Amino acid sequence: MADQESLIEYPSAFPIKIMGKAEDTLAQAILEIVIRHDPGFDCASIEMRASSGGKYVSLTCTVTATSRQQLDNLYRELTGHPLVKVVL
Repeated sequence: MADQESLIEYPSAFPIKIMGKAEDTLAQAILEIVIRHDPGFDCASIEMRASSGGKYVSLTCTVTATSRQQLDNLYRELTGHPLVKVVL
């Protein structure tokens, strides 16, 4: 399996979609988590869309992926946040 370490070449632009409850604190919380794992992240690049009912919102953050460990840690922290429902 060591030969197939990763299908991603590092560093690379890697989009992550986060879906969560539409609350005022969600975007700021997501931004803080993403910056912790990608200090050079451009917050102006976040794409945000509300669900048709307005109860949920999706945020797409394109991070600079530097390693599998960085992405794993980022996914782990995002999925652990109480407002986050899904991370793709």
